Parts: sequence; structure tokens; C-alpha cells
Amino acid sequence: MKNTLKTTLFFLLACGMMACGNKEQKLTQDDMRKAEATLLNEDRSMNLDVAPKVAETYCQFVEQNPDDASAPLWLFHAMEINVQLKNAEKSAELCDKLLAKYPQSEWAPRSLFLMGSFVYNDQLNDTAQAHAAFQRLIDTYPDSDLVDDAKKSIEYLGLTPDEIMTMFMMSQFKEEEGDE
Repeated sequence: MKNTLKTTLFFLLACGMMACGNKEQKLTQDDMRKAEATLLNEDRSMNLDVAPKVAETYCQFVEQNPDDASAPLWLFHAMEINVQLKNAEKSAELCDKLLAKYPQSEWAPRSLFLMGSFVYNDQLNDTAQAHAAFQRLIDTYPDSDLVDDAKKSIEYLGLTPDEIMTMFMMSQFKEEEGDE
């Protein structure tokens, strides 16, 4: 009886260890679509209760499938979620990862623009870092459709909305004067 109990306990312990030792099941595109479907509420606002888990799921997919063509997209989406959650440190980490692993993806310049605009400029009020992100976009991705936006963003760094509006109105006035 004593040996049977020891054997049973050992068997249960071994099964438990094997279960804990198994790697998580590899995520698929279908899993990504399911996770994405939970991200938005009916009013299209972000579901803040599930957003961190969804971002983590996206990151897990990228870790498990680094060569998948959609990996940069999912990494960018994880970064977007963290930007929305105002998690600047995690946003920067994901941006750096995207730029290091997928520098030629269409999401690389977008990640720099997102970091410059929303993380460095808006959340951290760090105009020097914002300027650096925009300049890196301009220098590294000169053919990106975001280059003009990055240049304008540099021009407006540190200005209040009223100051930007005044500049805009002055440029409109000068254009109208030039038309006469």
C-alpha cells in the first residue's frame, strides 16, 4: 500500500511537471484575428480590460513566428495598444524591437512617427526625443509617405495649438497675398 501511494504520488507529480513543462501552443493567424476581435467595444473604443492581454498575444505570435510576413504588423499593433494605454516604456521597447527585426517593413517608419508624435511629444513632453524620432524617419525612410508629416511635426514641436494655428493662418495669409 505504501509503495502504491508513493508510485501514485510520483506519477501525479511527474504528470504535473510534464504539463507545466510543455511550451504554449503555437499561435496562428486565426488566434490573432480572435484576439483582435476582442479589442474593441461596441462603440469602437478600446476595451481596456483586454488590451494588455491582446498586446501580449501579438508579441507571443511574433516570438513564435518571427519569419511570418505578418509579424511586423502584429508587433506594430502591440505597440499601438501600448501607446493607447500610455505605457511609454513598453511602446519604446516594441518600437526598438520592430526597427531592429523588421527595418524594411512598412511598419518601421510608422512606428517612428507614432513614437515621435504620441509617446515622446504628447505623453512624455520630450521634444528632443520626438525630434530624433522624426529625423530618423526622414533620414532612414526618405521615400515614406510620412516624411512630409515628420518634417511638419518637427516644425511644430514645442508649440501650443494656438501657436500652430497662428502659424497656419499666417502662411495662408501670405499665400493669398502672393496670389494678388
